[in-house]
Amino acid sequence: MKKKFFILPLIFFLLILLSFLYILVSERDPYNLPSNLINRNVPIFETDSLFKNEKFSSKQKFGEEIILVNFFATWCKPCHDEHKYIMDFANKEKIKVIGINYKDNDKKVKEFLKKLGNPYSEIAIDRKGRIAIDWGVYGIPETFIVNSEGVIKYRHAGQVTKKIYKKINSILNEISNVK
Repeated sequence: MKKKFFILPLIFFLLILLSFLYILVSERDPYNLPSNLINRNVPIFETDSLFKNEKFSSKQKFGEEIILVNFFATWCKPCHDEHKYIMDFANKEKIKVIGINYKDNDKKVKEFLKKLGNPYSEIAIDRKGRIAIDWGVYGIPETFIVNSEGVIKYRHAGQVTKKIYKKINSILNEISNVK
């Protein structure tokens, strides 16, 4: 009876240990978060535009060309670090880059873009975070690819790094043959 008493906890412990080992060795990407919006239309929203004296309407802005959408904020360190990659995307001929500024100060955003350069053709202001919620944003920064029909084709949660830049570039090439 005593043997059974020691064997059951040992088996249970080994099962837990094997589960943790599997998690450690499996090739999971913690930034690859599932999104219910993949292959769905861009959420409909209207908000203020940072530089233009008009409303930013998703109905008018999405659906005619391939757009890289970048949720960013000046208070976000990873946003500063990824900015050079967003600038590179903006230099691509067939790609439009739209920024959605998340819970930020307009003056600070303008200073940020003046200092680092402005890769965005337009910037929508998300003062209360409602737009981010509609897009399923977990945290800042997040980047999306929207095709010319206004359908979200890709989402990256987190900072765009060199590796992610290459991945996004590859996806953009598939969608539009952009070099």
